[in-house]
Amino acid sequence: MATFQNTDYWAIILGGSSGLGLASAKKLAQQGMNICIIHRNSRSEMELIKTNFDHIKSNGIQFLSFNADALNKEKTAELITEIKTKIGEKGRIRCLVHSIAKGNLKPMTSQTESILSSDDFQITLYAMAISLYDWTKAIFESKLFSEDARIISFTSEGNAKAMPYYGAVSAAKAALEAISRNIALEFAPYGIRSNCIQAGVTDTQSLQMIPNSEKIISFSAKRNPFKRLTTPEDVANVVYLLCRDEASWINGATIPVDGGERIC
Repeated sequence: MATFQNTDYWAIILGGSSGLGLASAKKLAQQGMNICIIHRNSRSEMELIKTNFDHIKSNGIQFLSFNADALNKEKTAELITEIKTKIGEKGRIRCLVHSIAKGNLKPMTSQTESILSSDDFQITLYAMAISLYDWTKAIFESKLFSEDARIISFTSEGNAKAMPYYGAVSAAKAALEAISRNIALEFAPYGIRSNCIQAGVTDTQSLQMIPNSEKIISFSAKRNPFKRLTTPEDVANVVYLLCRDEASWINGATIPVDGGERIC
């Protein structure tokens, strides 16, 4: 029997149409979790996305998706109201997965390229860090969380290491971890646990947007003790583990999921 079958549990996945978010949706659906994905994609991308969503539905779970801007506060309120109506009185949010990857990848100094501005930092910080708090608060105030809920977000080694073009994202990752820790502290009395997963280098669309990403991929595959990159499925497996009852005492942590890549 699937772990979450017949529980009326839901996962809300912000940025669940590709990468780590999509892999997490697929894994949780396999284990009987009902899935709500909020994503922002163009019409040209929807054919592949629909195929992936159909795969998720094939697990026999309830499924919702919204092609909407999860970073628009007014839209967030509308989405929460609609989700509350559609999941019904028994439905509860067991898991909020934050997988929004909207960051400005620019150098701090360059003679030939556009450089980072303070606006670039602010946009990236809100999208990749502060929005975690806004969504947590919105779901909490709507009384939609289950009695034992899990907040999961994705960070990277760039949280502490400097890399060209990564300044704004690096700042956002550090902020994300700080916000996650405080959620873990301040929402614990309400049964909410919050953790970050620090994924190893994973060949996703987000990685491919980083200049010279092919060099990062090559270096990371050689560096990793297992001589391969982290996969979205590796990360999704840990998302599932954190959602299990047995993981209820893990709170406020940043958990490496990289095959030991960080130690090399």
